[in-house]
Amino acid sequence: MKPSDTSPNLPVEQRPFRVLLLAGSNRRQYNCPGVDSKARTLMLRLAESLPQEWEIDIEDLGNVYGRARIQSCNACVSTSMALCVWPCNCYEKDSKAEPDLLWDLDLYARLDAADAWAIIGPHNWYGPSANLKLLFDRLVCMNGGNPKEETIDHKNPEKAMALEHQPEWQELSQNHLEGRTAAFFCYGDEGGDELDAEGRPKLLRHKEYFDPKQEPFENQRDAYAPLVWQCRYAGIEVPDALWRYQVFGEGKKYSDDQAEDMVKETDGMAHFDDWAQAFATFVRQKGKVPPGQYRAWGYEAPGHTWNEIKLGWRDVSMRLGLPPDGSSPAEQQKQGLNKDVTLRPGKSETERQYPSKS
Repeated sequence: MKPSDTSPNLPVEQRPFRVLLLAGSNRRQYNCPGVDSKARTLMLRLAESLPQEWEIDIEDLGNVYGRARIQSCNACVSTSMALCVWPCNCYEKDSKAEPDLLWDLDLYARLDAADAWAIIGPHNWYGPSANLKLLFDRLVCMNGGNPKEETIDHKNPEKAMALEHQPEWQELSQNHLEGRTAAFFCYGDEGGDELDAEGRPKLLRHKEYFDPKQEPFENQRDAYAPLVWQCRYAGIEVPDALWRYQVFGEGKKYSDDQAEDMVKETDGMAHFDDWAQAFATFVRQKGKVPPGQYRAWGYEAPGHTWNEIKLGWRDVSMRLGLPPDGSSPAEQQKQGLNKDVTLRPGKSETERQYPSKS
């Protein structure tokens, strides 16, 4: 059934099962490349096969012209775990300066509301699509992120670094989506028709640069291992049987390996349908997942005007070479490490480090 906006607030025993299905290809038909992805077809097929008394939330992460993109992670954790806010506050909903698909589609809340996630996506150069990688990079906040941004005045790095050493931090830092299930179905074409009889790309002039025996995965599903292990690291269960890979379109030209061609590959589709059934069975047997202490569902981000003004003054001071006393930037500047004092940080690094003498 269609997801309800009220059921996530009900007691666990009173609400229906809820699952979130994600198509992780970059492709959509409304702009370049002009054709929908196999991931989208598989996602819709999965939605139709699941128990219809469940709430089935679906989303396609593919690129659409003019629509927001998933903004990249700013790696706040590498400054301090306490600087990484749950849900992410590096971006915000309906931003004109930095529009972000995760916030515009309320994906943090929808991930929180679901008992389980089913993620379908292609292999792109021995790994998941850029959009799936961006999604999971931005989900670092589910693993120990700070649920109270007021403790760090929205985004103050010095306050965050101090908080990380305080007893209070032990209570705040949690796996916010722990207990859920994630299932992964990835697919590839084994190079399509690009390979020669020895398994090397036909276009290669330097054949000695490419040894097919050294390709990175014995099991191709391992291309998605970073996503799987991120989930497991955060207390999200990924059963081994629900992490699968399937070949579609092997030996074919890419133009002959579209969704309408894929559905004719009976063995591959049977493998997908078996995965779909295993997903439904596992989720039902496991049962519904209670929400965490700090929820993304129903979360309303606080206003940031005053804190942004204060952080803006910090930014101006940094550009002038006046970092806060005792801060990491101050120590790096003292040691001559970053050499990053500039009024125009958006310029290229080479242009900044080697300014023109004219």
